[in-house]
Amino acid sequence: MRLPTVFLVIAGLLLTVLAAACGDDEASPEPTTEATPKPTATKKATPEATGGNETPEPEFQEFDAANFSQSTVIDNEWYPLAPGTKWVFEGTTTEGNEVIPHRLEFTVTDLTKEIQGVRTVVAWIEDFSDGELVEKEIAFYAQDDDGNVWYFGEHPEELAGGRVLAAPTWIAGYADAKAGIKMWADPLQPALPLYYQGWGPAVEWSDYAQVDQVAQETCVTTGCYTDVLVLAESSLDEFGIYQIKSYAKGVGEVQVASRGDAESIEELELVEHTQLSPDALAAVSALALELEAHAYKVSKDVYGNTAPSQ
Repeated sequence: MRLPTVFLVIAGLLLTVLAAACGDDEASPEPTTEATPKPTATKKATPEATGGNETPEPEFQEFDAANFSQSTVIDNEWYPLAPGTKWVFEGTTTEGNEVIPHRLEFTVTDLTKEIQGVRTVVAWIEDFSDGELVEKEIAFYAQDDDGNVWYFGEHPEELAGGRVLAAPTWIAGYADAKAGIKMWADPLQPALPLYYQGWGPAVEWSDYAQVDQVAQETCVTTGCYTDVLVLAESSLDEFGIYQIKSYAKGVGEVQVASRGDAESIEELELVEHTQLSPDALAAVSALALELEAHAYKVSKDVYGNTAPSQ
């Protein structure tokens, strides 16, 4: 029997509505109140994670403030820092096809500063590019009772035309920063690890070093040195790029070279190694105190929490 036309039309409409309803159930899930997850940023390598590099992860050495009973007497034979000693390095920085004259002056002041319960020695550093002062810095060192020299931080001010462009300060004990080994008491001991020279994550400071060569000979402007120690220094964001630094006993750093495909290649050698007169030392210490006064203004959250140098 043939069904009435009206019935067929109604039935067809019902089937269409049911099919549409079923399709909506599959394609339109219930709305959710949870936010759509955002892509996770790539995490920067830290001392607790290897980062997947072929080079072993650098290590921190155990820090104990109680092991610094004469911390300002820095007589490590590879890195002696007696007050009034001045090192002057000259050479070039090559950026692309441009070779730029470079001069670095490093002076140990007669000032000290307490950091993490340790009295540190204050160094004054000036960096010149093509005759212009492009960075001035105060940096902090101490020697532990085993003879290791530690690096506790720095306040550098990067300059252009006499104006401060940046001041990436890091001080051990603040903003997750940590002190590291600058020079071992016995860097010739076997099986030394790849080691951090400090850690300032807030300003991406992650320098580390390893012994590269021993018993070398090198000649620079100040003379020829034998039994030279060579360290290869790098940082976590410069994989495969190294500064190759040579150290002579009783003198300290005497030469800097570069290894790897760096955008900027630095070559320096020691041209002066002198002991300042009392008046000259007083003038340098006054410059360091002047920079510290500015550090308290521009680095209130870090440097602003430290005790004044003395």
